[in-house]
Amino acid sequence: MIEWMIRLIEDGGYLGIFLLMVIENVFPPIPSEVIMGLGGVAMARGTLQFWPLLLAGSIGSTIGNLAWYVLGDRLGYRRLRPLVMRWGRWLTLEWQDVEKASSFFRSHGTWIVFALRMSPLLRTIISLPAGLSHMSPWRFLAYTFAGSALWNTGLILGGSWVGGALGEAQHVLGWIMGVLVALTLAAYAWRVVTWRPSD
Repeated sequence: MIEWMIRLIEDGGYLGIFLLMVIENVFPPIPSEVIMGLGGVAMARGTLQFWPLLLAGSIGSTIGNLAWYVLGDRLGYRRLRPLVMRWGRWLTLEWQDVEKASSFFRSHGTWIVFALRMSPLLRTIISLPAGLSHMSPWRFLAYTFAGSALWNTGLILGGSWVGGALGEAQHVLGWIMGVLVALTLAAYAWRVVTWRPSD
């Protein structure tokens, strides 16, 4: 399975990485740790290069997060709430999550957009309150790109190290990535099943 995923990323190249990272930031179950980690493995094999890989992944992350920013900026609280109440189950998002993220954003300032790009749990949702507060779009894009680039650098280097260290023992890497994907999907399924709309 892992060999198939690596080949898929290698065949898709940098455009494939870009598209996967856009989707990862819009639709929760696809983890960037797998996408960029396998990109790092491909780099260790010599089929992808560091700088184009980093650029493709970071631009993809930025555009994916921009979708959430624009949603918050254009709709505002009043029009956003019915959408979250209706579709929140599939996004594993409750209105209380939006309110908590907005409060966190207001209390910490715009720099938190940069800092939370390196948080596995909060890096996407913070884009919504940034849009709701009408943060400067250029500052949002700069903070998002810079934070995403740092996060992706760690993932790429980690994947490259693992790919180089394991050498031919790809079955070990397969187990590692397989467990990571399984845990991510299980967590998503649990959130969907147990989701309850907030009042």
